[in-house]
Amino acid sequence: MIYRVSDNRRASRTRPITALAKDYPAGWHVPRHRHLRGQVVYAASGAMRVTTRQGIWIVPPQRAVWVPPRMLHEVRMEGAVAMRTLYLDQEASAPLGAACKVLFVSSLMRELILEVVGSANASPRSERMRLMTPLLLRELCHAEQTPVHIPVPSDPRLRKVCTRVLEDPSRTETLEQLAYHAGASSRTSARLFERELKMTFLEWRQQVRLARAISEIGVGSSIKQAARDAGYASSSAFTAMFRRALGVTPTRYLQEAFGPRRLAR
Repeated sequence: MIYRVSDNRRASRTRPITALAKDYPAGWHVPRHRHLRGQVVYAASGAMRVTTRQGIWIVPPQRAVWVPPRMLHEVRMEGAVAMRTLYLDQEASAPLGAACKVLFVSSLMRELILEVVGSANASPRSERMRLMTPLLLRELCHAEQTPVHIPVPSDPRLRKVCTRVLEDPSRTETLEQLAYHAGASSRTSARLFERELKMTFLEWRQQVRLARAISEIGVGSSIKQAARDAGYASSSAFTAMFRRALGVTPTRYLQEAFGPRRLAR
């Protein structure tokens, strides 16, 4: 079933940005739907998983996902989530493009998002809104992108392979073993990975493991636990992978996302 969520049309005539704040319990699922406006989905706390026909995007703390106008998507809460959402009109959406992407949320952007959400009922002509809106749009358009994205294939055989890994990223089976269960040869599966997902099986599985680890860290797991659940035998190997992908160590990521109190705990 597809749920179509209508935006506030009266507000859209006067506001380039409208906002919504809503909290969800762990495991909550927002079924497949779409919006007339582009959507910036941000978790002030907790972690989310946004799924479209093109792939899966993980939204941990310090990140937001851009969902273009009218794109079908669903959202699942990995933990208790404080969701803060921005809806952008057609003109404001255009610079962000027609594809989903995960954006780094700087300290400035975070405060702007929270202020705009908190001022959702203020007049769009108020001086604060007139000053905040263009600055927030500029920050969104210039935000760094992060590779927390799991592409999803269309070929049914490859979907079976990918589903087994998505269900448990710590699996250690080879592509040959996984392909056997899917009724395909390892050579065919390897070609499908390259053709459909533009990466090798090992590269794709690393993305899945990275996403799982970031999601677990985002909802309170320790680095050691996240590494183990992601299929890494040692914390050092996990740290090396994490740093290659995100440019910081897991410890540094925790410190930036949650502050020294969470890190010490």
